[in-house]
Amino acid sequence: MHITHRDKQYSDMTLVDHLKSCGLLREQAFVDGSWVVSSTNKTQIVTNPSDGSILGTVPVFSEAEVTEAIDAADVGFREWSKTLPHERAKRLRLWAELMRAECEDLAILITLEQGKPLAEALGEIEYAASFFDWFAGEAERLAPRGVTSHLPERTMEIERTPVGVAALITPWNFPSAMITRKAGAAIAAGCSVVVKPASETPFSALALAALAEHAGLPKGVFNVITGDAPTLAKVLCGDTRVRALSFTGSTTVGRTLLEWCAPSIKKVSLELGGHAPFIVFDDADMDAAVAAAVDAKFQTTGQDCLAANRILVHDSVYDTFVERFAERTRTLRVGDGMDSDIELGPLMNERAVEKCEAHISDALDKGARILAGGERHALGGTFFTPTVLADVTPDMAIAREETFGPVAALMKFRSEADVLQEANATEYGLAAYIFTNDGARQARMARGLDFGMVAVNCVKMTGGPIPFGGTKQSGLGREGGFEGIAAFTETKYICTHIPSI
Repeated sequence: MHITHRDKQYSDMTLVDHLKSCGLLREQAFVDGSWVVSSTNKTQIVTNPSDGSILGTVPVFSEAEVTEAIDAADVGFREWSKTLPHERAKRLRLWAELMRAECEDLAILITLEQGKPLAEALGEIEYAASFFDWFAGEAERLAPRGVTSHLPERTMEIERTPVGVAALITPWNFPSAMITRKAGAAIAAGCSVVVKPASETPFSALALAALAEHAGLPKGVFNVITGDAPTLAKVLCGDTRVRALSFTGSTTVGRTLLEWCAPSIKKVSLELGGHAPFIVFDDADMDAAVAAAVDAKFQTTGQDCLAANRILVHDSVYDTFVERFAERTRTLRVGDGMDSDIELGPLMNERAVEKCEAHISDALDKGARILAGGERHALGGTFFTPTVLADVTPDMAIAREETFGPVAALMKFRSEADVLQEANATEYGLAAYIFTNDGARQARMARGLDFGMVAVNCVKMTGGPIPFGGTKQSGLGREGGFEGIAAFTETKYICTHIPSI
């Protein structure tokens, strides 16, 4: 295990010292085109998960101030919904250009408040900007379509109209990309948005607001509020002017938000938990499968809904795979995300560390073997060693629950039928990975796996053009692709009587 230590000068630096443009660091919320604080004067502290140092504060909004943000969005929607699609597209493309121009500062903000390595953060900024590019095109493709009339003297047309004000509640693991994937779609459709970013990572959201201002988005179209999540969410869910809610986070919270939205019958999109199987057959390219499994498990330090939680390997190649996987895991470099050549950063909080420990303890008590890691890192805090558990069985907690941390669970299987049954034995259905060179098996497995997204002989599969989302309790609806913009529109049918001459 390589251990890296932070530059001693780093602890003496403030957040603004790291940035080229101090204009991107905002400690106020953004409502109706203005930077505002709370009338209560209450603030929320934002810390660096690598060392616990204070990065800054943001306002804690009251319920009345959330309502004021909705007021602004409602007014903004009435004007923005009237703009021509190419004008919306123009603003989104400019916003993307500004993000790329400021990519280094935006990535630093992510690393300091979320912890992921700077290289990963830079990748997230490009990923995030790509959603604005994609949805700019979707705005221009959102054209009415005609319907062949079944009635005399009628013309019939179907339009997609913007749903209205949209509330976007986003997570801390991808603090920029999860905003742009939602906001890009909503704004392209003609909606206005109120964003509630995760309390751990508000600065990334506020930096996007600063760039939205420069991109020329009108007042009230893009609003960012901060504060206590349940308090803010209840107001957003309860206000009848908010016609759509999009949330990315845990299944437990998603259920609650769905209940809160039920009385006003909002359009609800939920991207929830995952418990992805990574299936390796005996004919797979072993080197490629091992490298891909490490990437799929440990990206974002395992704090990713697409992470490979269960690595299922055919028993004839199991020992070989386990040995190579553990060997590669032991070389992963852990440290502060601002250090160079780091592959894993800290976990987000102490709760995440405790869950890793609980899953490891339960697995060892039930017969699993530990081949790498298994303990808190020597760096202290919320750093955790990349861990490999071999001989995991279905009765272990890690085989049933999403860990959301750098703990890999390896299991063996004997037949295609058995592994398909085991892979589907979960309440989640977000993503699955298959490694096999048998074309017929690829087709059978891809269709048999009860997951919204399946990657065959690869790991990277997401992006603007694809409908991201899952089945079962992994959520409702899709983000990205045409489906992403459809989530923020209503179908309107227009039937016009045209008398015969």
